[in-house]
Amino acid sequence: MNQFLTDQQIASLVEAIQSAEEHSTGEIRVHIDSNTETQNAQTAFEVFKKLCMNKTAERNAVLFHVNFEQKYLTIIGDTGIHEKVHQSYWDRLHDYITSEFSKGNYYKALKSAILETGLELKKHFPVEGENHNELPNEITFS
Repeated sequence: MNQFLTDQQIASLVEAIQSAEEHSTGEIRVHIDSNTETQNAQTAFEVFKKLCMNKTAERNAVLFHVNFEQKYLTIIGDTGIHEKVHQSYWDRLHDYITSEFSKGNYYKALKSAILETGLELKKHFPVEGENHNELPNEITFS
């Protein structure tokens, strides 16, 4: 489906999302966009809404919107998580991921970012009682 990640790596990223969400009420999604040529950030916000990521109970969903061809990454944290970690957190994570992407480490960068985001979500939104998975854990494509 794309030349940047193998099917096995995509399956492993889904497992990383499940693991990252295990101890938190937060939700993490990865969307790989191969169509958008301009306005990647605007497209990322549209995808965020289309995937209903702005509808979680605690507004703590995080989207990694990746366009490998355009070398573009947008990270969107909904209002609940963004209030806790602030812009500097996202900037640092973005810098790490794009630095790894520039070395061709697409899988490593996304997996690390997913797991690190999971730790932040666990810190600010720990599970108390039953942990409902509000959104699917699959990687989406366009």
